[in-house]
Amino acid sequence: MDTVLIEELALEAVIGVYEWEKRIHQRLLLTLELGCDIAKAARDDDLSATLDYAAISQRLQQYCTEHSFELVETFAERIASLLREEFGIAWLRLTLKKPGAVADAAFVGVRIERGEYRS
Repeated sequence: MDTVLIEELALEAVIGVYEWEKRIHQRLLLTLELGCDIAKAARDDDLSATLDYAAISQRLQQYCTEHSFELVETFAERIASLLREEFGIAWLRLTLKKPGAVADAAFVGVRIERGEYRS
């Protein structure tokens, strides 16, 4: 299995537990490692035989405008489920960062891994 990468995709989302956070959009940074066999796509130079990172990025942007969450943990789980279901991704590692959430930290966030990596 190979890995398709999307690094620090900037997303604007309504996310947070405080009332003021529920009224604003905040910037999140999403890094994805997506398990995929790219051999056929590379051999045939065929986008349809691999993961289309532009389509994935666009779908995630759309998802952010349609939903809100209190916890980054919930958001990460929902994104992982969406990617596995809609794009047929067998394995993924997702890192979600929320910059500026804690005064003395560059960001807070979570990293999750879902599915089974097949080599």
